[in-house]
Amino acid sequence: MNKVIGIILIVVGVALAWWGYDIYDSASSQFSRALDGETPWEAWAGMVGGGICFLLGLIKVK
Repeated sequence: MNKVIGIILIVVGVALAWWGYDIYDSASSQFSRALDGETPWEAWAGMVGGGICFLLGLIKVK
């Protein structure tokens, strides 16, 4: 059962990281970064959360 949970966490982690990068690379985010230099918190949350889920998934699979 741990391997199934690990695989699910890996898939969710990759999807979250992809979503976070998609937000980071969007036109509105680029415009916002050009004006005030701030990155949207959704982008950081997606990329960091995705990385954490991915790492937890790798630990569960081992």
